[in-house]
Amino acid sequence: MLVNTHKQIFLTFLIFLMGWSAKAQVWTLDQCLDSALQYNKSLEMARNQISAADLKHAESRSQLLPKLMASGDYRYFTEIPYQYLPQAAFGGPEGVYKPIQFGVPHNFSANLSLRMPIYDPQVLAGIQISESYQELADLQRVRTEEQVYLEVSHLYYNAQILKNQLDFLRQNQANGQKLERNTRLLYGQKLATGTDLDKVLLQNQQLAAQVLRLENQYQIVIQQLKLNIGLSLEKELEINPEILLHEESIVDPVLTSDFKIQEIKEKTVNQELRALKQSKIPSLNLIGNYGTTGFGYNGAPESFLKFYPVSFIGAQVSFPVFNGTITTKRIKQKELELANASIQKSLIQDQNLVQYQSATLQQKTAESQILTSQSQIKLAESIYAKTLLQQQEGLATLTDILLADNALRDSQQQYLNALVDYLKATLELKKSTGTLLN
Repeated sequence: MLVNTHKQIFLTFLIFLMGWSAKAQVWTLDQCLDSALQYNKSLEMARNQISAADLKHAESRSQLLPKLMASGDYRYFTEIPYQYLPQAAFGGPEGVYKPIQFGVPHNFSANLSLRMPIYDPQVLAGIQISESYQELADLQRVRTEEQVYLEVSHLYYNAQILKNQLDFLRQNQANGQKLERNTRLLYGQKLATGTDLDKVLLQNQQLAAQVLRLENQYQIVIQQLKLNIGLSLEKELEINPEILLHEESIVDPVLTSDFKIQEIKEKTVNQELRALKQSKIPSLNLIGNYGTTGFGYNGAPESFLKFYPVSFIGAQVSFPVFNGTITTKRIKQKELELANASIQKSLIQDQNLVQYQSATLQQKTAESQILTSQSQIKLAESIYAKTLLQQQEGLATLTDILLADNALRDSQQQYLNALVDYLKATLELKKSTGTLLN
């Protein structure tokens, strides 16, 4: 009986340890990003787009292959067709024709047709354009990965900020509880008024409400983070609240995915323009046919069904002569589209440069503000602790303590705001230099 009891206690303790270790698993930002890049739904769709672009390119190249078509036909003439024959062929006068009904009611045909392009500028242009779409699809996948990186990083940083803010609030709650005990003691000694005690109680209640609100916000952010990294919503997820400041290396601020995508778009528009101009060039195709034609009759005096072969091989040239100036107008439209694509590329380059300069300045400012805020927090904590001791000795009033508490909270909020600015600037800096995925 005693052995069974010990086993139960051991199993209960083991289960508790397993549950605690599973719950306490901490995910770093890199782990979240790796999971997102593997399981995110948007990336899965982007990879499907690459496969679709590859198939589109294969379809374009298949236009160069021979095309073989089989066809069959059967016709039963309820009325035999008429033809006009010249009477001169039968010894009659010139210029006189007579309608004659001839042929058989049953007609059969079966053909195998071959068509193969020898030179077709439209097909060749289509292959080049499909290759550009392959490059575009791959770059759009990269941009989707960057968007996922930004979304996951924003959520992770938001969770870190909320964690740090909760830590500050819990520290303030501990200070508030000390202040409440001191004020109650002074109130019992008739050294503090009931209004003073009510002020302290109100402040502590407000702190408790803020903690509850931030805890709910934190859980919402964590659920959104799970969704973006492909983690089951039922699983536990903890993040590392420590925020490290990194020194970013200087990188060329123009080679972003947006800039590269715009380059490919401009290249594609230029290829489409050349394709329109080449549509005036003749195309040459090899054509061939092999088949049989059948004739049948099932009346008196003799029924028959006979087949005769028919085949040919040749070449076909085709080119537009006049299509109502449609091609000319399309060329002018495409030229305007190409000009806009070039302007858009230049605009993206300028925007990236401005974004890079702004993010660099903002990061340096935020980093300096973080260091300043950290020293201010230490100073405010020291002032608050000293003021609290002075209150116990009757040398400071509740107003002095509340002012010191407000100064401490302001320093904490400035620190958090500086962290937010720093993290935002870091992401903007990586985005403007195209190094998000490095």
